Amino acid sequence: MRLDKYLKVTRLIKRRTVANEACDADKVLVNGKPARASYDVKTDDIIEICIGTKPLKVKVLNVTEYATKENAADNYTVIE
Repeated sequence: MRLDKYLKVTRLIKRRTVANEACDADKVLVNGKPARASYDVKTDDIIEICIGTKPLKVKVLNVTEYATKENAADNYTVIE
């Protein structure tokens, strides 16, 4: 799954266009490297989002095409 879509499906970023813009501005890192919106997210990837005052670091547990509000957070775990 594309990185921008994963961020939207898991509700880490509210809109896909915002996720796309964040990737273009190098505010999203995957495994320590700036990632493009087209990056293919895999299980065990470490995603760092540097938007706002506090950066968010998560580990990908699961990649699913759809997620409800209740189970969206089951696809990742927050690190630190």
